[in-house]
Amino acid sequence: MTKILIVEDNEMNRDMLTRRLQRHGFEICTAIDGASGISAAESEMPDLILMDVALGEMDGWEATTHIKANPRTVKIPIITLTAHALSSDHRKSLEVGCVDFDTKPVDMQRLLGKINNALTAHAAG
Repeated sequence: MTKILIVEDNEMNRDMLTRRLQRHGFEICTAIDGASGISAAESEMPDLILMDVALGEMDGWEATTHIKANPRTVKIPIITLTAHALSSDHRKSLEVGCVDFDTKPVDMQRLLGKINNALTAHAAG
């Protein structure tokens, strides 16, 4: 079963994403902030990470930078989730190593397409 780590500080968003992705057959683990997201990436070794940007003390971009700097977790694809649809946010996400970017509120079909594309690209190498 494909494992997805959701790094999201908003409990309602985290729970909604967890339930909806589980219904689509994914195993879900969660983290509530950047620091715990970095730890969970290494301990859980998920197949993909959904990373919120606005996480408080350490934002999702900084957490992504740490995950991408770790040889054990560098290859895990990360998709940024944010309420901001600015092109600068999209650009910043790609600069720090994310494979894609999606906006909130989440359109589940669009997000599932991005997840499947990222997993397929990752599997291809």
